[in-house]
Parts: sequence; C-alpha cells; structure tokens
Amino acid sequence: MNEIAGPKDPSQNMWEMSLGEFLYEAAGRDPGKVFVDISEQSITYGEFLQRALKTAGLFRRLGVGHGDRVCLFMPNCPEFLYCWFGLSILGAIGVPINTAYKRDEMAYIMNDSQAVALVAHESLMPVARVASGLAPGLQHRLTIQETEESTSISGGGQSSDWLNFQDAVRASSPIEGRPMVSPEDISMLGYTSGTTGNPKGVQVSHQMYVAAGQGFAHWTQATADDRFFTCLPFYHANIQYYSTMGALASGATLTIADRFSASRFWNQVKEAQATVVNFIGMMMPVLAKQPPSASDRDNSVRLFYGSPAFSPEFLNEFQDRFGTDIIVGFGMTETCFGTIERIGSERRPNSSGQPRQHPDSRFTNQVRISDAETGEPLGSRLEGEITIKNPATMAGYWRNEEQTNQSLRDGWLYTGDLGWIDEDGFLYFVDRKKDIIRRRGENISSQEVEDVIKSHPDVMDCAVIAVPSELGEDEVKVYITGRPGVQPDPESVIYWCADRLAYFKVPRYVEIREDLPRTPSLRVRKDLLRQEDEDPTQGCFDREAEGIRIR
Repeated sequence: MNEIAGPKDPSQNMWEMSLGEFLYEAAGRDPGKVFVDISEQSITYGEFLQRALKTAGLFRRLGVGHGDRVCLFMPNCPEFLYCWFGLSILGAIGVPINTAYKRDEMAYIMNDSQAVALVAHESLMPVARVASGLAPGLQHRLTIQETEESTSISGGGQSSDWLNFQDAVRASSPIEGRPMVSPEDISMLGYTSGTTGNPKGVQVSHQMYVAAGQGFAHWTQATADDRFFTCLPFYHANIQYYSTMGALASGATLTIADRFSASRFWNQVKEAQATVVNFIGMMMPVLAKQPPSASDRDNSVRLFYGSPAFSPEFLNEFQDRFGTDIIVGFGMTETCFGTIERIGSERRPNSSGQPRQHPDSRFTNQVRISDAETGEPLGSRLEGEITIKNPATMAGYWRNEEQTNQSLRDGWLYTGDLGWIDEDGFLYFVDRKKDIIRRRGENISSQEVEDVIKSHPDVMDCAVIAVPSELGEDEVKVYITGRPGVQPDPESVIYWCADRLAYFKVPRYVEIREDLPRTPSLRVRKDLLRQEDEDPTQGCFDREAEGIRIR
C-alpha cells in the first residue's frame, strides 16, 4: 500500500482525525514540498500550515469559536484554503457560497447558516455588499483584495465596515496550542439544491474529509510524485473531497485553475505536468468536441477520475485520443464514498463501478438497492433507490430535521437516485428520483426556478423540467401559461431569471402553453410533459439559438 497520511497510532481508526491533525501529519512528512500551485503562487506544505494557523489566529481574535459559521464567497484563490483549514483548526465551520449566486440566493445561505462572519473576494463585492446587508446576524465582514496595491472595495471607495483580510492575517499571530476538535465535528456546510425550493446545508464532518482524501489516494494509487490538476470551483464538494484532501493524503502537488476552459485545458494540464485530473459532467464531452490535434497525446496524465458513467464507445475514443486511463464513479455531497471503477480492472458498460474501499480494512462501505417506500433491500438487477452506509456520511442537513429523517434511516443514506446492481456488485445509475436538474456540474431545484418565474408579472403558472443536451447533461426547459389576456415574452422571462438566479439555473428553452396537464388536486403532471415529445426542444424558444448571453 502506498504511504497515506493518517494517525501514527495503528490501533486508531485511520480516518478518525480532525482536519487540523491531518494537516499537521501531512505537512510534517515533507514541509518543503509544494502542496498547492494556485494564482501564480507555489505554496509548500510547511508554508500552508503556517498560513492556516495564522488565519485561525485571526478568526479567534475576532471572537469566532467552536461551531460558529463563516461564509466564504470567493473564486479559486489560496485564501479559500487558508479559511477552510484555519476555521477547521478552531473547530469553526466554513460555509462556501457559489460565486454565481445573486443577492437573494446568497442572503438565504448567510441567514440559514446563521453565519457570524463573511469573507468575500473583491471581485464579488457588488453582490456581497448588498447581500450582506440582508444578513443582520453578521458580526464581521472581510474582503480579500485582488492585488497588494488594491485599496478600494468594488462599488466606490473604502468601506470602514469591511476588514482587509490579508492585512488582518499579517497582523495576527499563529494560534497557539491545538483546540479540542473531534473527528465528528462539522468542518463545512455544503449547500446543495434538493426537491424543495431552498438549498439544504449538508453537514460535512472532519472525518468525512479525511476519509475522502485517504480513499482517493487509495483508488488512484497516488504517491507523492503525482501532480493533481483540477479546474472545479472551491465551493464544489469534488475539489474539496478528492483533489485537495487526496493531495494531502498522498503528499502530492495540486494545481488549481480558476475555471474550466476547453480551449486552455490541455495547455494548463501540460504546464502543470499533471498526472491525475478530476472532471465532472460535461467537461469530457466538451473536450472531445474540440478539433483533433497532433499534440492530443502530448501530456503526462495517467488518470482521469469523475462522473457520470459514459458509454464504452465514448470512453474508448477519449482514452485512445488523449492517451489516458479513465475511472468513473457514483457519489454525492452527502457521502464521499459511493462506487468507483478499479484501475486496470474489468469495465462493465454503463456501470459506475463497485463500492469504494478505504485503505483501512476496518472502514466498511455498503451500497444496496432498496424499495423507496419500505426500505427493504432488493435483489440483483431489480430497480430501486440507491442507498449507502459508511462512516463517511453526513451528520444530516443543517436545521432541517424533516429532510434529515427522510434521507438518513437506520444508518443508511437514501440518495434519491434510482439504479440497480448486478450479481457482482456493479452499480448502474438509472435516473433521479428527486426532481433535480443537473447542469454545468450543479444541482438545480426545479421548484426554485419555478418560484422565480412565477413572480414574473405576465406569468400565471409554469413547470420546469430537465431535457437532454448535446453535451450529455441536462438543460433547463420551462413550460409557461400566461395571465388572462397576456402572452408572456420568452426573452423577457429569460432576462427576469438572469437578474435573480445564477447563470446555470436560467432556462435555455421556453414553451408558452394555454394550459398544463394536472392531477385532480391541480398539481402539474411533469411526468406527462416529459412524455409528450420525442424531442422536447423542438419548436420552442431557445435562448442560445437566439444569441442571448447571460454570463
């Protein structure tokens, strides 16, 4: 087994560590080794530990303590990592916010999490400034300046109620001692959309992160010689669980790009000398659609890891063209352990692999198919709800007992996804039980989008569904009925949504209808809408075809 960071006491379960303990262990092995390449900075393991300790010292000086929530609203930058680990060392909780969120979306998370502080990047201040005014519980507001010379907070001059984060860290001393933090304490609240209109805060514990990193190093056969690359945003669970924690666990170097760009991707990968790359959703189909080049195989990548499961034909073509291996898996924010393919092992068409294993044999991960209503396990090849049980499962949804009780039953996580398992334990994903749309690597609540559209003055009612796209992911379509005597303008609806929702939630397709199919209780029959047309995108308003850009 490759060397993977963990407790020195062999009698202790390998994954039962706080993030602070894990960071000390990882940094102590080779403090001079580069841990992160980001924003044109190369930060060694030792330097990272010291900056995390100074950040912890800053938050302690501000009065942030064990269990307090601090919202993080920033693009990919080193300060996100310092805040995440600094807060974890204190026993406080980070709350990352999607950088595409608008005022009301951001304010909801700050208020729901009952955050005491907000750290926002200067580039996002037009939204952060207004949204923070809607969160009366905030006691501290800090801004990350883009450059050392930057003195103004976007929106017109310096503001006395915003503290310069970099200056404050420099003026702080590293925290002394090690606060008492349990592996089961919460490190992060990761807000994810569900079937209800508002996102739910997934309570991610310290040991979930530690187990994820150890597991990722194990699955990918990573060593300290590896160089990881990711272009996912820091608010996404994938980059937290696997890229960041996997690098820490194996002692590898992690290169982080600001965002995904198909035209820049391979140059970035080559410059990073990357050997392991994480992907989600549409990234691989987009890369495959780029014009072939004689240099396609001119890279050092040995492994791509991500989801979803693609067709064998697509995977073979991608591997042959770019000269890299691919493993896919099934997982979610609520648990960092689901299923995964094994390197060099049998690949079964359209499968997401078998249950993920941890390098510590005492860690047990079970994946089964259950009857969605009774919870009774189902036999092989019978379709039902995918359920998972392991020590790296969320503690529950923040301040949402009802949803927690629905999702966690007798130690099992009910994923809300449908699938089946074959005789050898290979999982096959079928569909989402939950009314969730998956677009641009993000979960979208159809109800949330519907609530915004229904507030349009010309709209009587609407229904939002997922429709397929040419990239193999979901697109958002809305069916709309107008108020009496009014014909809603699709373009007006698009811009209405763009002003109130993150770009990835804005519908691409709009169809104006006189009425919608309904149940006897007058609920819209979305199942019938999905069945109406072989191609539900034909004949309706397509904002991309109309040349409407919203980002």
